[in-house]
Amino acid sequence: MAEYSDKQVQIMEMAEILFAEKGFNGTSIREIAKKARVNLAMISYYFGSKDKLLEALFNYRGEYIKLKLESMIQDKQLSSMEKMNTLIDHYIDKIMSQQSFHRIMVREQVLNHTGTTAELIFQMKKRNQELISRLIHDGQKKGDFKKNIDIPLMMATLIGTANSIVSTQYYYREINNLQSMPDEDFHKHIRKKLSQHLKKLFKAILTNEE
Repeated sequence: MAEYSDKQVQIMEMAEILFAEKGFNGTSIREIAKKARVNLAMISYYFGSKDKLLEALFNYRGEYIKLKLESMIQDKQLSSMEKMNTLIDHYIDKIMSQQSFHRIMVREQVLNHTGTTAELIFQMKKRNQELISRLIHDGQKKGDFKKNIDIPLMMATLIGTANSIVSTQYYYREINNLQSMPDEDFHKHIRKKLSQHLKKLFKAILTNEE
């Protein structure tokens, strides 16, 4: 896993906020330097260019989930469904804790299908899907999961549902009359509801159990 200094992480996290708000093309290196409170030369020294900065951000955010998935797949103590439930909780936590990054993912997938960001998103999705496919195929070999699972559609259900609820949580809160609930309690509530809903849904998709 790539090691980044505190200053590099600071620059990437400030760039992430700006990319989420204004898009990759709409954000300048000067704006990133100002928000990160560093000079332009420092960004050039650490990353070389805005494209390379974005690539580093994707490596920084993507490497952790890759290692997490690899470790989980190799865990002999967990059943196939326990692995899937762990995966669901991990994605929910990731989306809730990295909302700016996931806004970049959603925004760029809608607006741009070519260029640096599109290629980075494609490579990240491809790599994660290959690992999740291994998890599901292992479960199918053991007879735990059904055959003919549409893995891209299943992952779109997971990520799309979690992203939608997290990014529009204000509406969820209003519709369900939860305005008076403290923020911390509300975030625990929404995480629990998402986790229960997706686990129930995935059990129906993957197994023959009711």
